[in-house]
Amino acid sequence: MNDYGYDSAASAAIIGITFLFAFIAIVIVYVLGSLFLMKIFEKAGVQGKWRAWVPVYNQMIFVKLGDMSPWLILILMAASLIPILNYLTGLASVVLLTIAAWRVGLKLQKSAGWAVLYFFLSLIWLGINAFDKSRWNPNIAPASWAGNGFFGDRTVWQGIPVQPSAAAPAAGYGAPQGYQPPAAQGYAPPQQPGYGQPAAPQAPQFGQPGAQPEQPQQGFQPPAPQAPQPTFQPPAAPPVAAPDVPAAPPAPPAPPAPPAAAPDAAPENGEQPPA
Repeated sequence: MNDYGYDSAASAAIIGITFLFAFIAIVIVYVLGSLFLMKIFEKAGVQGKWRAWVPVYNQMIFVKLGDMSPWLILILMAASLIPILNYLTGLASVVLLTIAAWRVGLKLQKSAGWAVLYFFLSLIWLGINAFDKSRWNPNIAPASWAGNGFFGDRTVWQGIPVQPSAAAPAAGYGAPQGYQPPAAQGYAPPQQPGYGQPAAPQAPQFGQPGAQPEQPQQGFQPPAPQAPQPTFQPPAAPPVAAPDVPAAPPAPPAPPAPPAAAPDAAPENGEQPPA
């Protein structure tokens, strides 16, 4: 065997080893990616863990959770069969998955900047969102392309929650749960207490044996008035006797009568006083 034969055998061995390590690396990446997708699908409420392990189908579900039409994945795969479109379809697939990752990240309480990490290191992005403590928030506002018939998600698949941007499903499926903005919380005045108006009794239907008039609906009945309870009354005070009226003062004594004039004395010579 000449040197050419040894060189070709060595080259074939190197190529085989390279393909073997590449195959092992692809399998490891695929297993880790499917495991991370399974955890993310569980947070999103997707039923069936097997969906994360099916090739192409798991990417369609991921795009659907990202408010994009899952059929775009199949369209790009069909376009990649054209040799001149290989590079463009590959770039379009990366952009599509990055946009879906941005929308999924919003529902996992991540900012828009996390989409840059997915663009360069998608496996690390999947691993962080799969095992962190984030919770799925279905009340994120619909995407701006939600009403577009080509980019918006208008599919309803059994076992996969309908996203806010999904349109109404066909007959036979459950109604989708669209986006509902949170209700404004404000002050609600308390209801005034009152009595419910009882329903008017209906007239009995004559001609039927044993017909009884329909009893009115018994609503809230006001309590019967109760007899007033006797209250404590203090004992009446004894009447106070009126004070005695003082008697009239006695009349003042009459003034003494003036003394009567004494008769003039008789003259000593015996003469009679003149009359």
